[in-house]
Amino acid sequence: MTAPESSQTPGPATSTDVPLPATTYGLQGELFEVPAEAREPLARVVLLTGPSGSGKTRLTRRLGLPVVPMDDFYRDGDHPGLPRRHGMVDWDDPASWDGAAAVAALVDLVTTGTATVPVYDIPSNARTGSRTVELGDARIVIAEGIFATEIIAACRAEGILADAICLSRPRMKTFFFRLARDLDEARKPAINLIRRGLALSLAEPAMYREMQAKGARRMTVDDAERTVLRLAAGLPPEPAE
Repeated sequence: MTAPESSQTPGPATSTDVPLPATTYGLQGELFEVPAEAREPLARVVLLTGPSGSGKTRLTRRLGLPVVPMDDFYRDGDHPGLPRRHGMVDWDDPASWDGAAAVAALVDLVTTGTATVPVYDIPSNARTGSRTVELGDARIVIAEGIFATEIIAACRAEGILADAICLSRPRMKTFFFRLARDLDEARKPAINLIRRGLALSLAEPAMYREMQAKGARRMTVDDAERTVLRLAAGLPPEPAE
């Protein structure tokens, strides 16, 4: 079965959308809120999402643009109240992720040209440090991860959203790519990875529907690459057929 190449216009905000961060600027020690519409970003953000194993990271490497991995905003494994499944923390649940911090970092990056983001180690379920991401002269920043759709409405309201793309390819291909990667990186015990992979494959059709309902446009990896390169060149995305 070939992956569909359809796209959808952005949908309305939902109750799962991340709340907007309060953006403040200092002047001689005084802080005051600046409305999103009053700020002109230096660049805009493409939110790149799709099931785990759909090719997001590989695509970002080919594009050569500044990237903020959304996986680095996972909460530490000892954070209270994390959801659990298959005998471990359910890292596929948005409750395991700090969306507000992700939005704040993206706003910093595209309005100031630099941002400090966490470095997260998945095998140890913990943040191990931080790093600085610089915009340079790029027009587009890629924010990549399975939870990128959770911040579509927030990024749009902040005036920094260029596009939201959901990568799509055949389910079995995604399953094997994901499993091979997770086993190679020793992310978790093999039995847990297999159980998780099967559960994700069964849930994939519903996941795509939810991502599209939140405003992501579903497309193949090749179509996504062409779309992002057009945006990076200052061209509008091609209209949906």
